[in-house]
Amino acid sequence: METIVKNKLVEVYTEMTPNPETMKFVADINLFANNSADFADEQSAKVSALATELFGFPFVKGVFIMNNFVTVTKTPETDWMEVSVTLRDFVKSYLEEGKEIISADYKPNHHAEQHTEEEVVTKIKEMLDNYVKPAVEMDGGAIQFKSFKDGKVELMLHGS
Repeated sequence: METIVKNKLVEVYTEMTPNPETMKFVADINLFANNSADFADEQSAKVSALATELFGFPFVKGVFIMNNFVTVTKTPETDWMEVSVTLRDFVKSYLEEGKEIISADYKPNHHAEQHTEEEVVTKIKEMLDNYVKPAVEMDGGAIQFKSFKDGKVELMLHGS
């Protein structure tokens, strides 16, 4: 758990992600250094006061917290133009108040499910195609899956 100083001015800016349903809210302070927490619903967010409060917004469907940012996933019918400023202001105020972000009791569950190697490769390829490939192509490059062995992914990068 990171300790936040109360009443400290915090800068928060937004960044779009390759997924149009998610937006990053980046702060100039660490929120959850060297770790991450992914909350798919309000029930799983009980160990994070910040995530729990974000789920209080009716359009929030997911929250991911890592290092100096919070990524929020919204409902498809919600327009970022209508809610991004509200969320940014909320995150900024929350951090400036020095409230708890992740409970000290939180234990990351990195081995929640066991999958076959074929399922893992399928998921890796799907994530590359949907999230990584568009971002790499926007920067003038290309990315290809080569292999997955012993928990390591090998990729081929082309271009810039």
